[in-house]
Amino acid sequence: MRRIPGLDARVVAVVATLATVWLLAALLTGRRQDLLGVAMALLCVLCGTVAGVAVAAARQRGTESPAPDHTVGAADTEPPNIDADTLETLGDREAVRALRERYRDSGAG
Repeated sequence: MRRIPGLDARVVAVVATLATVWLLAALLTGRRQDLLGVAMALLCVLCGTVAGVAVAAARQRGTESPAPDHTVGAADTEPPNIDADTLETLGDREAVRALRERYRDSGAG
């Protein structure tokens, strides 16, 4: 599913909030107690949920830092901080063997 290009999370939040307020005002002033009232109430809840998620996405995008550029197989990269027991649990025997050899070669044990 593709989003409409050009719509930012803030725009979606504003539109969903306006729709929620409009639906809530229509529900309160009309005092409908039929199927249309129930549908409007459910649509109001849906728009409120969309607005909340869009606000959270906008906040997260604002605090996001750019991802560092990692190249695969670079000599200056460090291995992840995973111990041998975790690798053994995951079932990667070659990685466990390499980690234990590296630990022995470093003179730490």
